[in-house]
Amino acid sequence: MELFPAMPLAEWTEAKETFHRFAQIVGKIRLASSNRRNHWWQVPFHPTGRGLTTRPMGGLGEQPLFCVDFDLVRHRLVVDVFDGRSSEFSLIGRSVASFHDRLFETLAGLGIRPEIWAVPFDMGDDTPFAEDTLHARYDPVLINRYWRILSQVVQLLDRFAADFAGKTSPVHHFWHTFDIAVSRFTGRVVRVSPDTDPVAREAYSWEVISSGFWFGDKERPWPAFYSYTAPEPAGLEREPLRPAQAEWLAARGSHLAVLRYDDVRVMEDPVGAVLEFLDSAYQAGARLTGVDTETLASPGGVTDPYYERS
Repeated sequence: MELFPAMPLAEWTEAKETFHRFAQIVGKIRLASSNRRNHWWQVPFHPTGRGLTTRPMGGLGEQPLFCVDFDLVRHRLVVDVFDGRSSEFSLIGRSVASFHDRLFETLAGLGIRPEIWAVPFDMGDDTPFAEDTLHARYDPVLINRYWRILSQVVQLLDRFAADFAGKTSPVHHFWHTFDIAVSRFTGRVVRVSPDTDPVAREAYSWEVISSGFWFGDKERPWPAFYSYTAPEPAGLEREPLRPAQAEWLAARGSHLAVLRYDDVRVMEDPVGAVLEFLDSAYQAGARLTGVDTETLASPGGVTDPYYERS
């Protein structure tokens, strides 16, 4: 399998916009049917060997225990109930409206009736999913490539996450922003204004250094690895980054450390370059927030002081 295949945003914008809305519909079902966790950790998807999963949800009340998976090899949406029942349908050829209606019919047939706010979140339009026939391009080749890249990035971020022994999030794929991220927490609680929107209040209630990858959007129309520190300490954008292609970009009043995917693809050691970038951005945030990086280090995922490396 090719490491980091090409994925220019312009090539798959229509497919991405369609699938992103599919993902938001399933993600809202996940949000409505799961137990709340700190920093919204219950909300994101996780990659599987065939696509994406919500993980199990329901099962403690009126809803049965169930799971929704995107099979991006066969290009099917699969709903499994833990009494052995299962139902699935094809993703190919569907508009957002068609996907929405078929999914809720499938769930109802299995005795599952979640209630969601059925409009896109932060996507530039508020067309109800059930009425959206404009977004109707599901491209199997491109969506499978997106999943393969996502899966490679998961493994890379997981390797990076292993070097930190403090509180850290899972590596997870956020369906609202369509990025994949892992977050390291310094342990300090942040005084968040009550006027801040509730999504951000929960996400940033603790000081965090977050790292991840996005596929590009209208504002930055190219895929890239990124990192940021929140709240942002003064002078962060003046801290050094590695490799030389990495840069700080202004973003909504703060700064993102960015390493473009297309730069990484042509490097002699792409994995090493990304790990170097993520570590340099983490060290930048850690220096300015006073993180005890030595105490919180677990090189290669090891904290055992007597472990002998061969």
